[in-house]
Amino acid sequence: MAQTSYEEQREELTDGSTEQGNAEFPLTVRDAALYLGVSPQTVYLWVERKQIPHLRVMGRNIRFLKSDLGPFRASFKREVENGKTE
Repeated sequence: MAQTSYEEQREELTDGSTEQGNAEFPLTVRDAALYLGVSPQTVYLWVERKQIPHLRVMGRNIRFLKSDLGPFRASFKREVENGKTE
């Protein structure tokens, strides 16, 4: 298995490609923010308001599945394009 740098892994998050097939690894708040194009603080706010699908790991750690973020990202972009913000 080839070793990839942190930057390469982050780039895969934004373009959607993966060498590992259908395996889905949970994303951190930072990685989810990068994928969604917002700040980590915004992601934490959405989690607090229960506006974004997320997982709790070991009680405090927040993780996201990219498959859950895709539809959320699409609806978020539609709201921004239409000028709707909450």
